[in-house]
Amino acid sequence: MRIISYGGGVQSTAMIVLAIQGRIPNVEAALFANVGDDSEHPASLVYVRDVMIPWAAKQNFPVYELHRTMRDGTTRTLWNEITRDEGRAIKIPVRMDGTNAPGNRSCTSDYKVKVVNKWLRQHGATKENPAEVCIGISTDEFHRASNRRPEPTQVAIYPLLDLGMDRVDCQNIIRDAGLPVPPKSSCFFCPFHRLQTWQEMRRDEPELFWKSVELERIINTKRAALNRQPVYLTDRQKPLDEAAGEAGPTLFDDLGFNDGKCDEGYCWT
Repeated sequence: MRIISYGGGVQSTAMIVLAIQGRIPNVEAALFANVGDDSEHPASLVYVRDVMIPWAAKQNFPVYELHRTMRDGTTRTLWNEITRDEGRAIKIPVRMDGTNAPGNRSCTSDYKVKVVNKWLRQHGATKENPAEVCIGISTDEFHRASNRRPEPTQVAIYPLLDLGMDRVDCQNIIRDAGLPVPPKSSCFFCPFHRLQTWQEMRRDEPELFWKSVELERIINTKRAALNRQPVYLTDRQKPLDEAAGEAGPTLFDDLGFNDGKCDEGYCWT
């Protein structure tokens, strides 16, 4: 079994086009692990649902939208897990007070890797016969590729590297197929955003920006009740609404984190 881990962004969208064209052979489906309608950037959800899924269906190629489902059958979102009263784990890589180091990051594992893995196991993947999961890492970020198995029933492969394609190539492939180039994909409150991204969000998408400010406040209210130090969504060691007035690079700009986006489907492989 071979599937595409679809994140809704440029590289993974290009992989779907390439699979339909037969340039990535033997792909059975693309899996979009939605971390929550209240968590994904709305523009990404619009693209996935209104552009990619209908277009791929016309090519007889299935794109499935998956969600994290609990044992009682309910669906849990990343926003809900972070903000629920009894929840203590932050899940996202907030910046720790005094160090700027990113904290625990289990969001990708819990809401993408494991969700995809559940679907794969339900459709026949095993340790003895693992599924090949196509991850959309292009040549301009080849250093992010890893041989590590995210789950015993998965083997990550990197078709864009094999084809020698960079991000611009992916954009051209999408345009040549008659599709609009998708926006960069991520949770709108991802702490890996550059400061410039936060500033643009404050200017152009104030509702999302102030929801992010509220999320940071909720996290720190819970931490204060546990006598823990505050954490932040930027590396400026101050609340987001104060930090977003500043300019300059972030701690992670030189480390190749793709502007905090999750175009590849698994934003941390």
